[in-house]
Amino acid sequence: MAEKIKLFTTTIIGGEYRGKKIEIPAMATTRGSKSILKESLFNTLQFDLMDKNFVEVFSGSGSVGLEALSRGAGVCYFIEHNSIAYRILQDNIKRLDPSRCQLFYGDSFEKFSIVQEIVKKSDQKSYFYFDPPFSTRDGMDEVYDKTIALMESIDPKFCEMAIVEHMTQLDLPQTIGSLAIVKRKKFGRSALSYFKPKEDK
Repeated sequence: MAEKIKLFTTTIIGGEYRGKKIEIPAMATTRGSKSILKESLFNTLQFDLMDKNFVEVFSGSGSVGLEALSRGAGVCYFIEHNSIAYRILQDNIKRLDPSRCQLFYGDSFEKFSIVQEIVKKSDQKSYFYFDPPFSTRDGMDEVYDKTIALMESIDPKFCEMAIVEHMTQLDLPQTIGSLAIVKRKKFGRSALSYFKPKEDK
């Protein structure tokens, strides 16, 4: 028997699919990004997204990547390991534009290198969005350490920007690999840190 999961809906807030509803599962393993945080993110990115790749590394139901799609990103890439969230993500993509989306099922820490090799073959630079599943329980530091290791692996030649959604009390390093922080904004318990390749800073 299929597992019953309570679903909430959220709305695409701008662009081509503005007003379209997408679903978010009410689960401890996936969190819908707050609308105020999402609005601030896309106000920052504005029209720079046009035709660029957008990689949502810990996708959940895909609310950030699908917002990027609506606002003109060329191709969006989603990585998700939770089977329930992945099914909801598939349904959400079908409601918008499957032809501009690529899904990867599995552990984001393992699949990231595969996705990065694919976007390198594109003639457009990529935005990488990291929203690692954080918790105040033990093991939180390891999640961030592993996320930082992924960011260190990013090839700056193919990167427009890397954005991390994280707990406000966490101070990320000023530089991670070839990337340097350019902006940080707090939203209550969550914060966004923006990184660009050092030569572009």
